[in-house]
Amino acid sequence: MDKVEQQPNSEVAVQKSVSRGFVIAQFVLRILIIVFTVVAVAVMATSGVTLSFFGVKFGAHYYDSSAFKFLMAADIIVGVLALFSMLVSIYFVYRKPSNSTHLYCLFLHDLILTMLMISACGAATSIGYVGMYGQPQSAWFKICDRVGKFCFRMGVSVGFSYATFLCLLALTVMTSYKLRKA
Repeated sequence: MDKVEQQPNSEVAVQKSVSRGFVIAQFVLRILIIVFTVVAVAVMATSGVTLSFFGVKFGAHYYDSSAFKFLMAADIIVGVLALFSMLVSIYFVYRKPSNSTHLYCLFLHDLILTMLMISACGAATSIGYVGMYGQPQSAWFKICDRVGKFCFRMGVSVGFSYATFLCLLALTVMTSYKLRKA
């Protein structure tokens, strides 16, 4: 009889540890998202380079390209909303028992941020590719051989943005899995 009573308690302990593991993973991934977006924005904002050719100044800055401005805006939006969602999810974890409605809202939130991030990363990557290799058919010449520091820093920023995307993708998959089990 003691074994029968102990079995439900052990199942409850397993469910609590799974929930605790889920919450910790969510918290860590959201912290990583915030850190990655802050680094991506900081690197991009300081990536400007100005050169002088025969007395004519030539500059390369992120705000010269709509794709890089889009990535900057997406990084800022995702970072702020990740902080907001982290605070809200902490509130729901400690104040109310989690239910499928909270998880579904969290899933939709993460899914929208994931789509925003991958679209911004894709746009910045395509412009970065043109800057790196050019597009001779369209008379777009490569510029990275002239402004290597700018291209390197933009590559680092885009890399951190892709890391943000991967964290968001992991959050989306985790939340959808948890929803499926709920």
